[in-house]
Amino acid sequence: MSTPFCVLSIAGSDSGGGAGIQVDQRTIRAIGGHALTAVTAVTAQDLNRVVAWERVSGPLIRAQVEAMLRGFTVSAVKTGLLPGSAAVRVVARALKRVPMVPLVVDPVLSSSSGTVFLTGAGIRTLKSELLPIASLVTPNWPEASALTGLPVGSFAQASRAAARLADECGCPVLVKGGHAPGDLCRDYLALPGDEPTSFESPRIETPNTHGTGCVLSAAIAAWLGRGASLPESVRLARSFLTRALVRGRGVKWNGRGTAYFGAR
Repeated sequence: MSTPFCVLSIAGSDSGGGAGIQVDQRTIRAIGGHALTAVTAVTAQDLNRVVAWERVSGPLIRAQVEAMLRGFTVSAVKTGLLPGSAAVRVVARALKRVPMVPLVVDPVLSSSSGTVFLTGAGIRTLKSELLPIASLVTPNWPEASALTGLPVGSFAQASRAAARLADECGCPVLVKGGHAPGDLCRDYLALPGDEPTSFESPRIETPNTHGTGCVLSAAIAAWLGRGASLPESVRLARSFLTRALVRGRGVKWNGRGTAYFGAR
């Protein structure tokens, strides 16, 4: 009898099922893993906006993370929505005890509809406490700009921000190109002290894009948990996301739809 590899998602709950813990679980399962969870916030949202949300207390976040690390052999960890400095510190302190476990940080600063989850103090704590222990950080263009203070509105600026953040925090950084205009999606992977390398693919035209960042970061964590290298995990995760977007582009929702729709 085989034992599935376990990936821990530390993130918010999305009541619409298109992002957060819910889509992380489906992504990890599709890649062959068992999804463990630690819920950091509870949101009331559909596919268009966050109606209301509340933080989970720091002690309860810590208890969830520690229970998972104690009760399971965790092969990789992915973080998403961390609502404030206290939550960031709690998670960082718990994960510093398992330094050999790969950690993918998706720095969810706000929802795509504009709800802010992590302000200036939280961003500073994220950079000082969590990013230095990460195996990979996956900001989009607005997040990369907020984390570096650099303008990010072109591929050249995205590459520069990836290199800056990697050097500042001493961790690999993947700046995602989903916000770029045009028919090309280009992500930049930067390692500390090295020139960024790029991953390119044609843009998939679809209105169903909610949760793309969650799918990609969870997929990278799952592939790292399976033992793939970082560049290979990024490549495989990007392919997984592309299949999800292709399979889901014909699905009709009541409004903007989720990126994940059975991408196996």
